[in-house]
Amino acid sequence: MSKHVDEVAGTDAGGVEPARVRQLWHLLEPLHAVLYYAPEAFEEAAALGYATEERWPSYFPFRAAPLGPVGSRAAASAFYSFAPGMVADHIDRAWTIASPESVLAARERAIDRAYRTLFGDRLHSPDLAEAAALARSAAQAANTAGRPLAAANAALPWPDAPHLQLWLAATILREHRGDGHLAALLVAGLDGAEALVSFAAIRAASVERFASRGWSADEWAAARERLASRGLTDKDGTATEAGRALRRQVEHHTDQLAAAPWNSLGAEAATRLAELLGDYWVAVIGSGLLPSETTLGIGKV
Repeated sequence: MSKHVDEVAGTDAGGVEPARVRQLWHLLEPLHAVLYYAPEAFEEAAALGYATEERWPSYFPFRAAPLGPVGSRAAASAFYSFAPGMVADHIDRAWTIASPESVLAARERAIDRAYRTLFGDRLHSPDLAEAAALARSAAQAANTAGRPLAAANAALPWPDAPHLQLWLAATILREHRGDGHLAALLVAGLDGAEALVSFAAIRAASVERFASRGWSADEWAAARERLASRGLTDKDGTATEAGRALRRQVEHHTDQLAAAPWNSLGAEAATRLAELLGDYWVAVIGSGLLPSETTLGIGKV
């Protein structure tokens, strides 16, 4: 590759190893995602007026609020693998219940309370402050061009408390990776439904877990047929070797596109951050709040 392409892809010589880039995603993702499952978050959402029998009525506004009072069509483009109808069901009513500004304030209160419960006295430890500073440096180095969710979160003011800085940094970095993942799916010619069907085809998660993204049985079957016509799955939905190769390509491309913030931070600092995050990752995973199986394929791809 040319030097220019290397820099865009985040693969310039001497950068952070791809395995480290992926490890940092694995460590930071739960620190971000606990917002969508913590009891404190449901309490804050209920106080705003959102239903809390399931997580989706608060998930969509919590995640979309940095974009402002975005409509369902624009939101669906950012929430690529969710069925547009599901996005519309929640986003169309979200801003009639609470403004994006109120939602942003509520999600900060929610993660503040959740982290206090999860981390206890460690909330004020030098290790957490150091991890927050390193993660913030990486997040501030992220190029958010073409990455709407990352850009919207990066435009928010940084909170003063280290644990809130850590959560915002984790959020910017995971959205940066997620926006890049959508670009990789587009390049691979996979639409929102096909992205999930092809992922289920390699057993990254069960079909039942992917059903939470709102696609109907007919839409799922049609996407499977389209993939089969391209030689990417068998008729029963199992990935062919070509299908597995395409998914490997998507994941490799995603890792490349996610690497630049970590290359900016540097290999030594990235390794140090991975060391610092371990205890906090264990606290979140050990809480039992997060599902044992997710649609992200962490640990399976």
